[in-house]
Amino acid sequence: MRLINKNIEKLRELINEETTYRSGPMLVGFFNDLGFNDVYGQGFPSRWKYTDERLSGINGTPKLEECIKKLFSPVNFIGNIPKLDKHIKEFNQYLAFDNYRIERIGKAINIISDDQVVLDETSTVPDEEDFLKKEFSELELDDLHLETKVTEVLKQRFNEMEISLRSNAPLSLIFLAGSTLEGILLGIALQNPDRFNQSNISPKDDSGKVKQFHHWTLNNLIDVAYDVGLLKEDVRKFSHALRGFRNYIHPYEQVSHGFNPDKHTARICWQVLKAAIYQLSDTE
Repeated sequence: MRLINKNIEKLRELINEETTYRSGPMLVGFFNDLGFNDVYGQGFPSRWKYTDERLSGINGTPKLEECIKKLFSPVNFIGNIPKLDKHIKEFNQYLAFDNYRIERIGKAINIISDDQVVLDETSTVPDEEDFLKKEFSELELDDLHLETKVTEVLKQRFNEMEISLRSNAPLSLIFLAGSTLEGILLGIALQNPDRFNQSNISPKDDSGKVKQFHHWTLNNLIDVAYDVGLLKEDVRKFSHALRGFRNYIHPYEQVSHGFNPDKHTARICWQVLKAAIYQLSDTE
């Protein structure tokens, strides 16, 4: 079984943190069960580099299939089988490009080789046009219950974003929307520390301890908010698009990728922010 590089990268993310966070020692144990004889200690590489090296070493061998079956073994998801099925469904979208699919039958995980595998096009996540049609006329920033001073700043930002949208200034709106979303999610995390910290995908340092919130990235905040049920799949999906656009705040990054947003892109980002606020309101 051999996977393309993109799928190996996704597999690495699933192993390192998406199914559960694995510290350096835990990763060593995971791969030693597959026949390696590694020792965790001084000089150990970064977690992603170590996992990439081990996956590259077994790609194209029967050990890769064994690795995938070990990762998705139902015994690792006792009490949360729907989460397992969700991970399998998502990874199958990647495996389709290698003509494989994973099938769970009870406690058994099977990997099927089939050159007729097709992408699952039955997702309930709305496309852009459906997402843009949603109305949030009753949106109130006060319903987020953030600090009064923070709420006042948010209202000022909303006024500026509305002006940017009317004035056809998409870049300004995108940068404001991205940073505002990050600030709101940070505020919600600070209101719900136990809920965010106890997520299986909360970001952790090399010792396995959950990082303090001010060290979380927007990517972390989006995914954990979704994992704990505060954001729905549509907002999670489009929030990551907004996150990617916001990175073009660096001029050289924008030039290197030829990013020139139009009003349609700005409308999506504006809608993402409003939808996130709607879903995050009254979370207590």
